[in-house]
Amino acid sequence: MSIGILIVDDSNYMRSRLKSALDDDAYEIVAEAQNGAWAVQKYKEHGDDIDIVLMDIVMRKANGVKATAAIKHLDRDARVIMCTSVGQRKKMDLAARAGADGYITKPFDDEEITKAIQSILADPA
Repeated sequence: MSIGILIVDDSNYMRSRLKSALDDDAYEIVAEAQNGAWAVQKYKEHGDDIDIVLMDIVMRKANGVKATAAIKHLDRDARVIMCTSVGQRKKMDLAARAGADGYITKPFDDEEITKAIQSILADPA
């Protein structure tokens, strides 16, 4: 059984990069969203199939912190990994308070992504 993933990032390149990193039978990209508002909508539509949300923090429309809080409000057991740039400590603190379960720092390699996912799934909610 594959791990269902929702990828949220306003950058087409970054969404493509994450999909490429997760191009493995162990993962299924259930949905993608280019902003936080769409992420919440996609989670409402596909939440039963989503095991992990990979969420960018800084997006032009509905940032990742707000989207994480909204998703956690819908499903307190949702697992969200924030994707953040180096030097965004304040934003990471806000994301943690909103319910983020972990984070990866851009730029990242494929192994960092899979390790973060496995770590979150190994931790009983």
